[in-house]
Amino acid sequence: MNIKDLTDNEFRGNILITQNDDVLFEYSNGYADLANEIPNTAETRFAIASMGKTFVAVGILQLIERGKLRFEDTLGELLDFDLKRIDPAVTVEQLLTHTSGVPDYDDESDTEENEGLWTDYPSYKIRHNRDLLPLFIDKPMMYPRGEKFQYNNTGYVLLAMIIEKVTGMDFDVFLKENVFDVCDMKSTGYFELDRLPSKCANHYIYCEDTGDYCTNIFSVGAKGTGDGGAFSTVGDLLKFWKGLLGYKLLSEETVNRMLTKRSGDGGDPEEGWYGYGVWIIDNPSGEDYVYMQGLDPGVSGMAEYNPNNGMISIMLSNYCDNVWAMMRQVRKKIYRVENAKSVGLKLQNLSD
Repeated sequence: MNIKDLTDNEFRGNILITQNDDVLFEYSNGYADLANEIPNTAETRFAIASMGKTFVAVGILQLIERGKLRFEDTLGELLDFDLKRIDPAVTVEQLLTHTSGVPDYDDESDTEENEGLWTDYPSYKIRHNRDLLPLFIDKPMMYPRGEKFQYNNTGYVLLAMIIEKVTGMDFDVFLKENVFDVCDMKSTGYFELDRLPSKCANHYIYCEDTGDYCTNIFSVGAKGTGDGGAFSTVGDLLKFWKGLLGYKLLSEETVNRMLTKRSGDGGDPEEGWYGYGVWIIDNPSGEDYVYMQGLDPGVSGMAEYNPNNGMISIMLSNYCDNVWAMMRQVRKKIYRVENAKSVGLKLQNLSD
């Protein structure tokens, strides 16, 4: 298999596909720093946008397992600031499953709207979860709690604030100690855009008016929050999946609960259903596919687990290239094969 089997267009970013302990496909392309022509490599750290919601969900589930929190605990019981028109009876479970109805400060499905979000409230001010409060705290509920599924960024900001309230730690510090360090994810973290560590990619937006690219630094918060914004590598995301599925982070019972359909109606085959921090796609002929995904201006990423053949497929782009179309090709061309190696897949690096 080569990159042309997955896309007809140029893909700029990294891909890693494994089956059990075998690397089937490895790919790096494009520039981490376009102006200086520094290429992406296997060690490049990419922003992963809403993929970080999966980490927050794991952190919440860890606190529940430890008896520090319950699914039925409410915002009114857990947070000590004025919720104003937000229903204080919204539960942790409803926040996890995007059924809370809390006012969403941002609609991640519209990247153009994302870019305009910071016109009146500068993105450089966003360095903590509480910095997002002015963007939603005065808004009404979108619908009565528990009424329906609607993807919601604010819900995961509130979950991160709950982690901070319960533990007395910044949520990213808690996740480093309880998720990243446990899985040996040494390249993953929540970094500030004006003081990025080494090997972090710039993320690029195409400018129609000038015909070239600019970075996304004015289109996303200066530091990630509970709804997204971590940096990671394809290798670290593989370690995360192995740690999760190997029950290093949570018990088998809790992992099974996390990866089970909890909300949504499956009406959109591109997204399917929602568990806790993960998306789930129906598989009529076997166990369902589970994935994490992220989209921001200049950022796109996906990491999917297929329990039927042990495959984990990870795709990260710093040019917002279409990882979803490529994932469809993976499902179409190799998921139906019991042993993916039998179709001639082998370790490849096509960055040359």
